[in-house]
Amino acid sequence: MNITIINDCRDANAVGRQTARVATLTGFPVSFIGVKSDLEAAGNLIDIIDALEESTGAILVNVAPRNGKAKKWKNGTPFGYFRYKNILVLTSIDGFTLSLVKKLKLIESITILDIPKALDQMISGGVLSKEIKDLVTRTQFRSYDFLPRVATYLLSGKNLEGAKMSIKDVPDAPAVVWWVDNFGNCKTTFLNEDRKDGISFYSKFSNLPYFERLKDVPDDTASIVSGSSGIGKKRFLEIIIQGKSAANEFNVFTGDAVA
Repeated sequence: MNITIINDCRDANAVGRQTARVATLTGFPVSFIGVKSDLEAAGNLIDIIDALEESTGAILVNVAPRNGKAKKWKNGTPFGYFRYKNILVLTSIDGFTLSLVKKLKLIESITILDIPKALDQMISGGVLSKEIKDLVTRTQFRSYDFLPRVATYLLSGKNLEGAKMSIKDVPDAPAVVWWVDNFGNCKTTFLNEDRKDGISFYSKFSNLPYFERLKDVPDDTASIVSGSSGIGKKRFLEIIIQGKSAANEFNVFTGDAVA
């Protein structure tokens, strides 16, 4: 069993507290991926599902700002959960976080949790005290106070009741860069099948040659390649320059449109 946290609360203090609590409550090893946006979370969620393969695991995702549009929620975006093969995914549902799960057709629906009702179910199940309910309901750090407790409960083989949300109600993934790696390679939300379906890259990328493997790209050549990110045979296309940073050369950042 491996547990991965994908979270925008990524400073050293937040990382340490989250990983310590999840490891303490579950008894399993925990890894952490810090992200800056729901798009980065979306791609990393797919990559961890892919990494776990057929093994049992859990992924806890939270990208939940409290400002701007997020003010419509009482205390940040709701959480939902689903199971894919042997993997439990517990995640915030707003924005594009689940857009690539939708694109790759991994699930049909998500169970949406009402936090107070979910806590009541856990209290009834004897795994949570009544005294702690108010703290967890009102907390400003749900990744620390709520997600680890819910994950522990769900990993025990139990379920929590909630409304069903169709994956069709999740926004479609935009044609953008969702991650820039340390080499400056730009991971996009494009699949090879998108190109075959007639969807073309934005003009400054549309004439770049395509190579299936990075090793086949000549030095100093900008190109499109089938990257390592994705799931199964469906891998996201990357914009790269062999031996250089495509992000620097093209002035590309996460979230930039590619079509």
